Amino acid sequence: MDISLELYKVFYYVASSLSFSEASKQLYISQSAVSQSIKTLEKKLGRTLFIRNTKRVLLTAEGEMLLSHIEPAIHLIQKGETLLSENTTLQGQLRIGASDTICRYFLIPYLQRFHKEHPDVRIRVTNQTSIGCAQLLRDGQVDFIVTNSPNSHLSPAYPAFPIFQFQDVFVANPSAFPLQERALTFQELMDYPILMLSRSTTSEYLYSLFSNRRLKLIPEVELSSNDLLIDLARIGLGIAFVPDYMLTEMRDLFCLSLQEKLPPRQLLLARQELLAPAAQKFLEYFHS
Repeated sequence: MDISLELYKVFYYVASSLSFSEASKQLYISQSAVSQSIKTLEKKLGRTLFIRNTKRVLLTAEGEMLLSHIEPAIHLIQKGETLLSENTTLQGQLRIGASDTICRYFLIPYLQRFHKEHPDVRIRVTNQTSIGCAQLLRDGQVDFIVTNSPNSHLSPAYPAFPIFQFQDVFVANPSAFPLQERALTFQELMDYPILMLSRSTTSEYLYSLFSNRRLKLIPEVELSSNDLLIDLARIGLGIAFVPDYMLTEMRDLFCLSLQEKLPPRQLLLARQELLAPAAQKFLEYFHS
């Protein structure tokens, strides 16, 4: 019977925790991917392995029997992996795709820690927009990417999970735009020069915010760098739209108040199905 080890591995984590959400955390994949894997396994085996309802998950008799055989096999594999990791230095290559903003303001501490703990691993970071990173993942040029979400260019075929939530903000020079005491509407924002990223998940998100309110956004400036947007806002050229995790670089600017609260976004980690040991080790940092 042609059934991959990955399906049995997903089954083991669901069966041992009796939780699809807990299994997704332990496996670093989405809950929907866990559910799909279980459905595929049940179809291949021709057996129902779990009883699902709104309150809990239970094993069927067939599921209990399968677990009794799968559990010792998984433990043997884990023991072998532990013995190997204890007796060898982690080597190989770690290939990451991320935008310059995500890399500089979010990933650097993780990369620094990983390099210190595993100096023999070669770290290769490819800089692209979140749209470009989705293409890197499809082409197999990286092990995983860190991307803004939502990202309509990212295929759901790749395992993914959120690692950070952030808020977008409009920032301006208080001397050029004395708006600290006002809470603006989207209609009122149209009266000011907006500085934003060019073709990107962020620009798609911002355009949709205005479009959903039947407003046509016409930006004053579109650039490929958030850092440059901040520089232009600093000299009073306009109001920049940037993520709030960059606020440490904007002490001389202020965040505009809006009458409508913007919905939060997430940084999403999407990866290849099969990962090299170096990439798998790096992912553990986001669940430690």
